[in-house]
This record gives sequence, C-alpha cells and structure tokens, in this order.
Amino acid sequence: MEEPCKEKNSLTMTNYDDTVAFLGQWGRFQRVVFFLLCASIVPNGFGAFTLVFLTDTPTHHCMVPDVNLTKDWRETIIPTEVVNGKQELSSCSRFRLDVVRNLSARGFVPGRDVNLTDLEQEACVDGWSYSTDVYQSTIVSEFDLVCSDQWKQPFTSTVFFLGVLVGSFCSGQLSDRFGRKPVLFATMAVQTVFTFVQIFTASWTTFIIILFINGLGQISNYIAALVLGAEILTGSVRVLYSSMGTCLSFAVGYMMLPLFAYFLRDWRSLMLALSLPGLAYFPLWWFIPESPRWLLSKGRVTEAEAIVRKAAKWNKVQAPAVIFRDDEVNETKTRSKEHHSVLDLLRKSNIRTTTLILCLVSFTMTTAYFGLSFNATQLHANPYISCFISAAVEVPAYISSWLALRYLPRQLSIIGTLLFGGLPLFLVQLVPQNLSNLTLALEMLGKYAITTGTALMFAYTAEIYPTVLRNTATGTWTTVSRLGSCIAPFLLKLRIYLEYLPYITLGTLAVVSAFAALFLPESFGRPLPETIQQMHKRKRYSDHTQTLGQRQNKILIFK
Repeated sequence: MEEPCKEKNSLTMTNYDDTVAFLGQWGRFQRVVFFLLCASIVPNGFGAFTLVFLTDTPTHHCMVPDVNLTKDWRETIIPTEVVNGKQELSSCSRFRLDVVRNLSARGFVPGRDVNLTDLEQEACVDGWSYSTDVYQSTIVSEFDLVCSDQWKQPFTSTVFFLGVLVGSFCSGQLSDRFGRKPVLFATMAVQTVFTFVQIFTASWTTFIIILFINGLGQISNYIAALVLGAEILTGSVRVLYSSMGTCLSFAVGYMMLPLFAYFLRDWRSLMLALSLPGLAYFPLWWFIPESPRWLLSKGRVTEAEAIVRKAAKWNKVQAPAVIFRDDEVNETKTRSKEHHSVLDLLRKSNIRTTTLILCLVSFTMTTAYFGLSFNATQLHANPYISCFISAAVEVPAYISSWLALRYLPRQLSIIGTLLFGGLPLFLVQLVPQNLSNLTLALEMLGKYAITTGTALMFAYTAEIYPTVLRNTATGTWTTVSRLGSCIAPFLLKLRIYLEYLPYITLGTLAVVSAFAALFLPESFGRPLPETIQQMHKRKRYSDHTQTLGQRQNKILIFK
C-alpha cells in the first residue's frame, strides 16, 4: 500500500497537459517542433537499409586468368550446377586450370573428346569475376565476401545492428540523465560522420568496425526525437506525431534509398551521397527546444517555464504569470535528486512483467520487420523495384497505426497486428511455386501488419512509462528488439535447410507474442504518467471492460 505523502506528490504533475493547454495544440511553436523533428528522422530511413544494397551479392564466378585457351574451353571452364531446380554456372569452383590448359593445348574439344563430369575441380584461387549489370561494386565484390567467406555478408549486417543495440541501450539512459536534445544531436553527428568515414575503408575488418560505430547513432536519434516530440506535443497532435509523423518520415527516407542506389551503383558513391544530408540538420539546434517535461522531472523549472513562455510568444497567446505552482517546484526539486536506471524497470512485479512482455513483443516485431525487409531483393528481379515495394508498403501501415492510435485500445491493436502479421507467413508455404505473385502478396501483407505494430509500439511504450523512465524504457526494449535485427540476416539463411523455415519461425513468434500481450496494461485515452506510482495504477483493457460490466450490473440491480 502506497504512503499518503507519495500519493499526494504523484498528483502534482498529473495535469501537465492541462497546465500548458493555453498554448493550444497546433500553433506556430508546435508546427516548428513537429516538422523539424520529422525532418531529423528522414536519414534513418535510408541509413537503416543501406546494407540491402551494400551487402547484395552480384552474380559471380571464378576468375579465369588471361592464358592461352581455346574459345570452347574458356566458355566451359566454369562448371554448371543445379540451384533451386535450375542449371547455373558455379559461383565457387572451376575446372582445374592446369588440366584445362593441357587439354586445350592438345586440341581436345570439351563435351566431345572429354567428359566434363570427370574433370577435377578447384576453388577460385585467382579470385572472382563479378557481374556489373546491376551494381558497379558492393562491399561483397570489393572484399570478396563469397564462397568460404560468404558468412561475412550476413555478419556485416549483424555488426551494424549490434552497434544499434548498444546505442539504443546507452542513449536511452543518457537521454534521461542529460536531456533529450543533446543526445538527439550527438547521435545525429555520429551517424553523419561515420557514414562519411566508411567511404575511405580499405578492408572488411575496418569497414565493420566503423559500421558498428555508425550503428551507435542510427536508431538512437530516432528514439530521442520520438520521445522529445511526444513530451513537447500534446493531445491528438502528440498521437499524430508519434505514429504518422515519425514513421512516415522514416518511410520517406526508406523510399528515397532505391532512388539514390539506382543512380549511384558504386557503394562508395552511395555512402557519400547518404552522409551529406546530415550536415543540414545541425542548424536545427537553435530551433528545437529541450523537453519541458524532462526539465521539470529534473527540477529545472525556470528553464521549463522559459521554453513554455517562448512557445506562448510564438503562438501569440498570453502565458499566465505563474505557469507551474510552488508545490510542483518543490516536488520536481525533490524528484531531481532521485536516480533512476534500467533496474527500476525490474524492481516492481507489475512493471517488470510489462517490461518483459514488451521486450518479447518488440523482439518479435523487429525480427520479422528486418527479416522481411532484407528479403526484399528476392521479391523481384530488379532489387531497386523490390526495395521500393517494401518501402511503399510501410506508408499504408503507418496510416493504419495512426488510425489505431486514435480510435482503438492499444493492447487490442498490438494483439491484432501480431496475429494479422503471423498468419500470412504460415500460409506462404501452402502456395504453389507457380503462384509467385501470391507469395509476394502474402509476404507484403505480413510486413504491412508487422510494420503497423512496430509503429504502435513506439507510441504505446511512451504512454505506459512515466517521464523519469520513459526514455530508459524506450531505449531498453529497443535494445532487446535489436537482438532480433541482429539475427534477422542469419534467420533468412535457414531456407538452406528448409525453404519455408524462416516464415514458420516468424509466424510462431508472432502468435506466442500475441498471447503474452494479453497481460499488458492499457493506455488509451489516459494522460502520460509522470511518476512511477501513476504507472502502478495502469490496468489491462480486459480489467477495464470487466470493471465497466460490474458497474452496469450494479446499476441494473439498483433499478
């Protein structure tokens, strides 16, 4: 049972939205914050999926040095093999060059005088020849990440997402301690600088080290921007920003990626083009404010009032003489001495349960999201069209998430998207191979639902946790979810053992997570909690409907 004094203190910041209601919801101040923060998220869209093109494997076969061979032997020195029921040139072997040279010099004709199946084969000891029909170069062709080194191709993506994982974890706590705004711009700087530095790497080892550092800032600034906007904006504008605003900005960047990649077929030129836009965002420091909610939680009331008064001036409204009462000042000063960390997410049983379930749900959604996104190059013969289709599917998904956030309970929305995303993945294995368009439709339907759920998760988490833990919580579950993105490239390789095993795995995870989500609290139509005590009072959707039914029964009995 909570102590009375704690209950009283927990109410002091309950009505923050009411306190700043005089600003309105869509004045000049809110519009500036809304669109500038959305603009800061656009680079995340093309930054997260650059590896789709950087690590794509061009058609290749063993290099044949310029030696004296007849035309027939030069054309047949690469053996054929059956891949997915089709005859293709081998990518990792050739007939022994010394044997072929000897047979050629003696005038033997392959297939007539020599049975090719009897010839000994060897590895690509002279390197590989890569097709330039689609790409001028990728890191796969640059560093020969094929054949015995083909494991390095998915591992490259994993290293990037490990950087994202560490960045998500650290940035959340740093943002709660030092502020949303400094972390936002620091991580933007990391992302911009190290994307540029990658251009000059001369080895795969150096590339993945820099790629890891680049990953530290990749999603961290997205989280900081999301939380900053969610805390500054209020009411329906906050819901619009947390769903459609941030997510559509990400989708715009994602859809720009294949356009960049189409015109810049060399991977170094592509990285240069993707790093330059980041320079345009640093002047935004003077236009994007710190979160007044965070300042209040740290006892920095004067700074919070200064931001609110500036907002009132921008919106051409009159601010009250005293915006935050003395009891709020005393409460925030007291709370500013308290230190909160990731351990606060695990101390209390109800918060611990919520955190663990959110981690499972986000892990499932992220694994499915990146697995289906990185599988984009397999959806169409043209990888640029494939990538654009995969990106375009996200637009209706984000619109759906916004509608769900406005009109539907959060818990039911999460469960629905998990089930709706998992079912099509189970059905893929039932589709005949000649109906490839149906397979494509089912996979895109699954991605649509999973993307919708992923967008809901960011806003949902921001609504569940109090201000003192909001960014730490968001960073923590995002960190866990990044484990899913780390294994997604290798998950796709499971098709080597069973063609539909990746789909079965993702579908099963979705169903299990949907069941676990039944125990999450509901936040629909409720103000953002400011204290841990307020979070304790959150109930599940089923609890609210049960309480409502009990009240209705009492009314009927009374009548």
